[in-house]
Amino acid sequence: MAVYTDVTDEDLAAFLAAYDVGALLSFKGIAEGVENSNYLVQTERGSYILTLYEKRVDPADLPFFLGLMQHLAAGGLNCPTPLINNDGKMLGELAGRPAALVSFLNGVWTRRPKMPHCFELGAGMAQMHVIGADFALKRDNALSVSGWGPLLDDCRARGDEVRSGLVAELEGELAQLQALWPQDLPQGVIHADLFPDNVFFIGETLSGLIDFYFACNDSLAYDIAICLNAWCFELDGAFNVTKAKALLSGYNSVRPLSSAEMAALPVLCRGAALRFLLTRLYDWLRVPEGALVTPKDPLEYLGKLRFHRSVVSPSAYGLDA
Repeated sequence: MAVYTDVTDEDLAAFLAAYDVGALLSFKGIAEGVENSNYLVQTERGSYILTLYEKRVDPADLPFFLGLMQHLAAGGLNCPTPLINNDGKMLGELAGRPAALVSFLNGVWTRRPKMPHCFELGAGMAQMHVIGADFALKRDNALSVSGWGPLLDDCRARGDEVRSGLVAELEGELAQLQALWPQDLPQGVIHADLFPDNVFFIGETLSGLIDFYFACNDSLAYDIAICLNAWCFELDGAFNVTKAKALLSGYNSVRPLSSAEMAALPVLCRGAALRFLLTRLYDWLRVPEGALVTPKDPLEYLGKLRFHRSVVSPSAYGLDA
């Protein structure tokens, strides 16, 4: 459950007094999410999400995250909007943690994405990229190609406990990606974590994007590669090119991809698969004994990585070669 810090009724009521939201009626922890503590808060004025930022989040990054949500919402993207307190700030403190109150977003995430969901995701992601183009703050992507080597180093001693030969395969893949990684693609703000549980729908219509706490500046097409990995593989590990084509069609309907971006997709998809394989492997090898958490299987992304390694043309993702 993603509630690492408990909040008392009295402390929350005092925190909310700094906002124009009325009296506290109820609140409850939200189980989904892994980085921060989240609560659904009901007040006299409506529903809100309270986030307490835990130790894995650098407080120096919070102005970027909160400012980005404010900027995107002002530009017309459906996403949570940070509330401003009576001191004119988006960030406060609660239970010894930096904390923010954001608007509530209607909708649910889909466990089994269909083609219309993928199209809507692509269009929403492109809208985010367009609106974010003039966001003034910058944040480097610590989990791009330069960050994968240190992650692999941290996993090298025990990586083969997960699968024999895994470390050698990842070392070879990393060396290839470091040599092939594109350097001249269009850049901007990316979400970097648009998994299905961070995308809300009402029916098959996108109602908004949430959880911007991995957002950063990087190649825009890298965001697409993350989504192709997260949305377009079936439970048996097979790649669904029809879903991929829908996702890319949605994206192109708002921001057409350049020929260079399309040509780079196979390498970017390999990189995105390696990124999530390594972070999952790192967590898998470091679960404390007795912890009430089930880490995600890193080998799911080994299968995805091997698929992308076999791709020789962007047509494999539903694009014209």
